[in-house]
Amino acid sequence: MISYFKDIQFAEKHWFWLMLIIPIMIVWYIWRLKKHEGEFNFSSFTLFKGIKSSARAKFRHVLFVVRLTALALIVAALARPQSRSSWKNSKTEGIDIMLSMDVSPSMLAKDFKPNRLDAAKDVIIDFIDARPNDRIGMIIFGGEAFTQCPLTSDHKVLKNMIPMIKVGMVEDGTAIGVGLATAVGRIKESKAKSKVIILISDGVNNSGEVAPLTASDLAKTYGVRVYCIGVGTRGKALTPVARYTQDEYEYDYVDVDIDEKTMTEMSNMTGGKYFRATNKSSLKDIYAEIDKLEKTIISEKSFTNKAEHFLPLALMAAVLLLVEFLLRFTLFKSIP
Repeated sequence: MISYFKDIQFAEKHWFWLMLIIPIMIVWYIWRLKKHEGEFNFSSFTLFKGIKSSARAKFRHVLFVVRLTALALIVAALARPQSRSSWKNSKTEGIDIMLSMDVSPSMLAKDFKPNRLDAAKDVIIDFIDARPNDRIGMIIFGGEAFTQCPLTSDHKVLKNMIPMIKVGMVEDGTAIGVGLATAVGRIKESKAKSKVIILISDGVNNSGEVAPLTASDLAKTYGVRVYCIGVGTRGKALTPVARYTQDEYEYDYVDVDIDEKTMTEMSNMTGGKYFRATNKSSLKDIYAEIDKLEKTIISEKSFTNKAEHFLPLALMAAVLLLVEFLLRFTLFKSIP
């Protein structure tokens, strides 16, 4: 019976509410027995010693148990137990994605909540969760760049590394060209049909030995699409202007200066697209749009067949009701 129900699902589970009748019937049965009990007064129980109860008396409750079991089987049959047999033939073509993130001090600007860097990290984690079939890696850059995580399909490892990203991990500066070139170096040998780099920065290239457009030309050579995201409000933003200690900065309102022209050219050269995020909400929308543009290719054929299994339950219930009927008018027949 256990193996029978192992792969069974019930199509109309609401019928199981009828099972509530069973405890009501049990209470009624006990109340009825007590109501029909008689009392006899005897001066001594000596006369009853050695008298054994009959088999009929011992098993007098069997009829009620049989009836309850039959009711439970009828309810289970009404709930329409079904099993499913299916097969699926699918082809998945994953995309390799390198994320390249600016971690210069300006990423601590507070025009995003709580700041640009933390907002970007939160959105990136959601983006990773939405792409379970892809290999994803992470590059961070400031005045120089290094690989935080190489391409991996183990997204748990990657997500564990993202909270550790902070300003000060690399030399100050904004080397956009180096950040992109490093990402290209990590993804160029990929065998994936589609290779993508998402670069996020809030400034203008002011350091590094590789020019942004040179890095984009390198990406184009290896068939890598580049999506650039400029982060920062329009106008002024409360931004670090001086550092007291490793984690303490002096803030002031500074003009937001993003080289959108260069980042637009970088994206267009490679068949990608440039986006501007002015708050965390728009940044989420941008990653959602990139997610739609770079969808995993899945070819799937499926077949599902359902088989009904109520008949065995209905037959068992019928047999039990027949047994109860026969016992009630034979072995357990009442004499008025």
